[in-house]
Amino acid sequence: MRAHEFISEAKKGTIHKDNENAMPGVRRTRDIGGYDRVYHMNRLWMAMACSDGKSTKPPEGMDAASWAEKYNTIHPYTKEEDNMVKQAMKVVPTDHKHEVKDRRSIEPDDTHKTSPVSGFKGWGIRK
Repeated sequence: MRAHEFISEAKKGTIHKDNENAMPGVRRTRDIGGYDRVYHMNRLWMAMACSDGKSTKPPEGMDAASWAEKYNTIHPYTKEEDNMVKQAMKVVPTDHKHEVKDRRSIEPDDTHKTSPVSGFKGWGIRK
């Protein structure tokens, strides 16, 4: 048996007619440049979930990219951890942006700052 007898593609970039008939409406997509196909598909799936399917208008309320977009994020909690990040970036070449420079964690005004659950006093000792 020769390879061309079990490979379904006739030549590079074509779909066999039987396959084409079995999957109508198929689209091939990737981000511009093809750098991060997983992130691109995730954003497409999110946009599809926000869509109603009744028109071809873009869904409302969704940005084309998250604030982090195709960057990884680093969240140091202490000044020492922040220094460790800076030290590592001096060794490993990286394209980075320092998004939030203020290190204080401030809760929004509408956030409850005390627990609605009373503290556990223990099981107690049976006598």
